[in-house]
Amino acid sequence: MAVETRSAPIGEPEDEAPGLYGVMGEFESASGLLAATRRAYAAGYRQMDAYTPFPIDGLGEALGLRTNAIPLIGLFGGIAGAVTGFGMQLWIHTSALPINVGGRPLDSWPAFIPVTFELTVLFSALSMLVGLFVLNRLPEPYHPVFNVASFARASRDRFFLAIQADDPRFQLESARQFLRELGAGEVADVAP
Repeated sequence: MAVETRSAPIGEPEDEAPGLYGVMGEFESASGLLAATRRAYAAGYRQMDAYTPFPIDGLGEALGLRTNAIPLIGLFGGIAGAVTGFGMQLWIHTSALPINVGGRPLDSWPAFIPVTFELTVLFSALSMLVGLFVLNRLPEPYHPVFNVASFARASRDRFFLAIQADDPRFQLESARQFLRELGAGEVADVAP
């Protein structure tokens, strides 16, 4: 009976931990996490995420997040609201229910401004809310980092940096050692 073995092609590293989500380091302070994130990005890691109990100024930039999608979503939602509000009133007053009051024109646009403004604000706010949920992939009832026991403190007083296994630079032992060098108190493997 022959035993089949599988190895990586020459020049490519073998997958050291199949089925692993990544490696996560625990930090005691926000400044320690921010410095570690900047150093990890400078070292070439791109598939990583940080978990904190409160927002940290500059952490998004340190992670390499450069998206400005929410303002654009709000702008397009506001434009859709303005067009909807103005168009709805124009259609109602000129076609669906034309009532001539005091000889005024049916398409008197100054009278349409309050409703147009209100729908602009409403559509913009609702589109940004939906956009935030979609872009943040919420609700997310399960995430692999929940498998790490110490992660329960992420909502109270600890800060975590996770380097994902699908990062091109990821090597299991070197990633663990790198997080220890950055000052992580505990380094844990994250199972999927």
